[in-house]
Amino acid sequence: MDISALLTQYGDKYLQALLTTWKLTVFSFAIAFLIGILITVIRVCPIRPLQLFGDFYVQIFRNIPGAALLILLVYALPYLNIILSYYTCVLIATSLIPSAFCSEYLMAGMNTIAPGQIEAARALGMSFSKIMKNIVIPQALRSSVLSLTNLLVATMLTTALASQVPLNPMDLTGLVSHINTHAVGGVTAFLISAVLYCATAVVIGQIGARIDRKVRILR
Repeated sequence: MDISALLTQYGDKYLQALLTTWKLTVFSFAIAFLIGILITVIRVCPIRPLQLFGDFYVQIFRNIPGAALLILLVYALPYLNIILSYYTCVLIATSLIPSAFCSEYLMAGMNTIAPGQIEAARALGMSFSKIMKNIVIPQALRSSVLSLTNLLVATMLTTALASQVPLNPMDLTGLVSHINTHAVGGVTAFLISAVLYCATAVVIGQIGARIDRKVRILR
């Protein structure tokens, strides 16, 4: 089946699949971003058990394969009488893994902050929470824009995990599997999805580069 015939028959489904991929990407990244900030604060807090928990969290979700995590959520949790929808399982899997990398990027961003700023804040009597909120996290974010941009692209690609479960509506990768199951889409079906993934990644990269130029800290 050539591209024109494929788009004629499945063009509306490709559009719907693209929107599903975008939706999963936005929700997953937003959740991962918030968890990543929380885990980062925990890792640098003065309470040792919390630091160990934060480091353990990062080591676990930075190294576990996404497919393995999704399988655990879909097929293992029911044995514990915890039954989640396929969409929820995909959202959790595509949020927890990027959150670990988000924490790592923020930790790297913190290393760009001069120690004198923290010492000055302590000398002024600022609490740990105020130091993190007003000094550390804002500067770490400004130094990590490009890294977080790459993480957003990676999160989009991770949403391909949704193709492993009967998600409705389907994502781009799931649609390719559907087409090749019900018709002879072949490589062309993959090519269209790849172009849509690449186009989205290019747009994200351009936006991220613009934001970085505006907020970059000149040292």
